Amino acid sequence: MSDPAPLDLDSLRGWIGRTEAATDTITERLVDQFRATLGRHAAPAEADNAPPAIHWCLAPPAPAPDALAADGLSKSGGFLPPIRLPRRMWAGGRMTFSQPLRLGDTVTKVSRIADIIPKSGASGPLVFITINHQFMTSRGVAIEEWQTIVYREAAGRSPAGTAAGAGTVPAAAAEAAYSESVAADPVLLFRYAALTFNSHRIHYDLDYARGVEGYRGLVVQGALQATLLLNLASRLNRGAYPREFSCRATAALFGGDNFRLHAAAHSASQTLWIEDSGNRQTFSAVATW
Repeated sequence: MSDPAPLDLDSLRGWIGRTEAATDTITERLVDQFRATLGRHAAPAEADNAPPAIHWCLAPPAPAPDALAADGLSKSGGFLPPIRLPRRMWAGGRMTFSQPLRLGDTVTKVSRIADIIPKSGASGPLVFITINHQFMTSRGVAIEEWQTIVYREAAGRSPAGTAAGAGTVPAAAAEAAYSESVAADPVLLFRYAALTFNSHRIHYDLDYARGVEGYRGLVVQGALQATLLLNLASRLNRGAYPREFSCRATAALFGGDNFRLHAAAHSASQTLWIEDSGNRQTFSAVATW
């Protein structure tokens, strides 16, 4: 494999401040399908409030087929800068909740590229993009989110032993006050991809996930893991939204085996995390009330 072209960092930083906006409506069908996808892991209905994390289903990009890259995601160079690193993943973020979204709300999502940071990791160059999203209703800003996307090299360039998902990740050290199991079957991944209009092939195309991106199986969406933890936090706290929620992916989580949601004892800040069937922590979060 030839070396990728060097990153033009000055040009990439010219994308900082770029914005786009889209509008969507929280329909009864969307809420019903969201709850059907999460099943018993969804937060209980509270008046006409929409479930926590439904904002990730609102106004997703909908590129035409000829605007898709080989991985099923939209080609770079539109809203997102043209980064010549082929692998993209949702790495986490933080958000503040000013008020719940409600059934029937018309929501305007305004997105702005807040920062672009190049780094060097064990597997080669990385580029982190921070996107600020504001979700607004007629009542004002309901949710503000800072979302991080990471770009990295193709799987074949990873040093031996550090292929995607193969690194050593320590088991979670915190002691859980509550735990529950989730079946990571392909139907769950497909339904969540459909809810969010996410056509990234690592979530449904097993041959692509293994043969092209070097994963050992289908990859559970980072946003789905965050959704499960945010709904767990809400369920453990009488259905209330937290004031703030931060989350971070720590390792790839693969479909096929059950995984477990964990929550520490409730306090002003509650720690939550996910472990796979091998007791590796794959995702962590903190909910602040």
